[in-house]
Amino acid sequence: MIPPAPHLEHELREAGLRVTQQRVAVLDAVRRLPHADTESLITAVRTETGEISHQAVYDVLRVLTEAGLVRKIQPLGTVARYESRVGDNHHHVVCRGCGAIADVDCAVGDTPCLTASDAGGFVIDEAEVIYWGRCPACTSARPVLTAP
Repeated sequence: MIPPAPHLEHELREAGLRVTQQRVAVLDAVRRLPHADTESLITAVRTETGEISHQAVYDVLRVLTEAGLVRKIQPLGTVARYESRVGDNHHHVVCRGCGAIADVDCAVGDTPCLTASDAGGFVIDEAEVIYWGRCPACTSARPVLTAP
C-alpha cells in the first residue's frame, strides 16, 4: 500500500472532511485519471491500495463532489465521469467516435449563447457547455459517413 500523500490529506481536512485511506485513494485516482468513470477509478484504487468495494468508491465520490474537491460530469448518453479541475467555469468536448473527453476553457469575449435571454429571476453563476465532435484520432481513422 502506498502511504497517503500529505497534500491530499490537507485538502480533505481543508474541506472539513475526515481523512481516510479510501478518500485519499479515490481523490488521488481522480487526480491521476481526469474524466474517468467509476469503474476506471475502482480499478485504479484497487491497483494502488488493494480491495475496495464499488459502494465505497461511489460513497467517496459523492462526498468529494459535495465537498467541492471533485466535479461530476455526465454528458448525455454517457456514464458519470469525475475530474479534479474544480473552481473554474470550464467546459468539455466529447468525441462521438471513441467517447474521449477533454477540457475546454470558458469562452471569452462575445458569447451570446451563454447569455440567457431571460433568467426567470435566477442569478446565474455558471454555464455548463458540452461540445460534441470527433477527436483527431477518430477523424483520421475513418471519414464520417453521411446519409444519402
